[in-house]
Amino acid sequence: MKQNEKLDYEKKRNALNRDQFMVISRADMEKRGWEQLDFIIISGDAYIDHPSFGTAIIARVLEDAGYKVGIIAQPDWRNIQDFKKLGEPKYAFLVTSGNMDSMVNHYTVSKHRRSYDNYSPGGESALRPDRAVIVYCNKIKEAYADTAVIIGGIEASLRRFAYYDYWDDIVRRSILFDSRADLLVYGMGEKQILKIAENLEAGLDIKYINYLPGTAFVAESLENLYDYELIPSYEKVRKSEKQYAYAYKLEYLEQDPVRGKMLVQQHNDRYLVQNPPAEPLSQEEMDHVYSLPYQRDYHPVYEKDGGVPAVKEVKFSLVSSRGCFGACSFCAISFHQGKMMTARSKESLLEEAKKIIELPDFKGYIHDLGGPTANFRQPSCTAQLSRGLCKGKECLFPEPCSQLEVDHSEYFEILRAIKELPKVKKIFVRSGIRYDFLLEDDQSRSYLKELSKNHVSGQLKVAPEHVSDTVLNYMGKPNIEVFDEFREKFYKVNRELKKEQYLIPYFISSHPGSTLEDAVELAEYLRDINHHPDQVQDFYPTPGTMSTAMYYSGYDPRTMEKVYTAKSLEAKKMQRALLQYHKKRNYKLVRKALKMAGRKDLIGHHRDALVPPAG
Repeated sequence: MKQNEKLDYEKKRNALNRDQFMVISRADMEKRGWEQLDFIIISGDAYIDHPSFGTAIIARVLEDAGYKVGIIAQPDWRNIQDFKKLGEPKYAFLVTSGNMDSMVNHYTVSKHRRSYDNYSPGGESALRPDRAVIVYCNKIKEAYADTAVIIGGIEASLRRFAYYDYWDDIVRRSILFDSRADLLVYGMGEKQILKIAENLEAGLDIKYINYLPGTAFVAESLENLYDYELIPSYEKVRKSEKQYAYAYKLEYLEQDPVRGKMLVQQHNDRYLVQNPPAEPLSQEEMDHVYSLPYQRDYHPVYEKDGGVPAVKEVKFSLVSSRGCFGACSFCAISFHQGKMMTARSKESLLEEAKKIIELPDFKGYIHDLGGPTANFRQPSCTAQLSRGLCKGKECLFPEPCSQLEVDHSEYFEILRAIKELPKVKKIFVRSGIRYDFLLEDDQSRSYLKELSKNHVSGQLKVAPEHVSDTVLNYMGKPNIEVFDEFREKFYKVNRELKKEQYLIPYFISSHPGSTLEDAVELAEYLRDINHHPDQVQDFYPTPGTMSTAMYYSGYDPRTMEKVYTAKSLEAKKMQRALLQYHKKRNYKLVRKALKMAGRKDLIGHHRDALVPPAG
């Protein structure tokens, strides 16, 4: 941004009426004439009033329903006064670690401490504690022992059952026990939080609000529970890796809002109870949520710190959908948002696009129109709306289901409509697309051409993840021939368009099931397509995923068959190095890996060699 443009932007930015943001201080409460708040949200993120942030959505949804809501963002967990600065709420504290799991936020897959936090003012690290939800809740209980505490967001949602903790390398009990929270909201929580608020306002004690879909709670006995499935206890999954895998299988199979059962997991003499998942928002409800008066920026209080970096990624982007039926084993979306797709209307997206256009620093480019998977907008089949998703089956894996309904017409119609708005130069698609789903469309070639011509900014990111059939099976991804078909069509279309654009494929190293031989196969593939990745993602065992259950237990929960996982530091380093065999710093490690894999034929100066000989 040029100096005069920067000054103009800062002038407009500083002119924002702070009253348009949610309450964050006693002074804000006084301006509104409020003596007490109904709900106080405690968040591990800085406060960004944008619908890509769960804190902002829940705050605005409650505000829209007539409740007085305040936000304490990134409280100092070592100082109890920080949790008292807005007083005691009338109904409850709502606690979240933020948009990102606090442990993933703090640590790399190698368990090294990160020095930068995208969700904090100025990118400063260490403004939230490890395991933020647990720490915040216990601090609230210290400050206000009798006030209701409700937890939600990604960190709580994915730890609702006993779970494997990669950072301590142990199985921990449900986060409800360690946090001492009264209730857990899992998944996308708008419906749940409104029902909870209505019940609390009506005078119902939090301990009796234990029947709502999309929530979990602790029960003292099984006496008043009906039609539930008992899964292996915390004690069993802690002692037996096989029981852990089996428990995860049962948890995974019941994450369906239509046919899902109540699940119960014993923890010593008490019980973790998960009610069935909540129904996703209807299109009308989703449109309303995204129409609320978000300021689409960080709170002005962070201006002195240079703002909050995370807003840059989403400020000029549109969320069009929720959910994902892709069901990649290493992804937690299906366990959090669910597999059933819901999407906003064309009219809603156009209205939000018009708001983006009027932002003072808009330069003509809308960065993304997407969601967990950009080109998923409708349920994979209409039958699931009445009977739920097929139990134990996936929509796209190992082959696309014969009942799969594929239609990209509405998605591209919306892209065209936004592109035609005044002041919009380009609208890009930067969130991931499922190329296997696109290829299933009869109009795939024309859509790929339109995508390449109008909505790709030089590079299109896709995620084949691996090439080995064995590894792809554990990942729940299509075989590499499907990617090869897409890759060929993409480059053919771009040659016709006379555009020099590239596919950027992402790959994961050391995923459960990947042997050293599989890693060599992937390295040879990268050599053959002349792709040299600058970055490689080593598999990160985060709570709530099928792949993490495989990593910890050594079993595939789907089949209960044993699965190999590279766990030693050296084994993981070798697999990662093979994916970046072209870097000189990796030569020694790659040579060692090739010798161990019996592939010394790939060491030399010939055309097929991955690395030169030593010396």
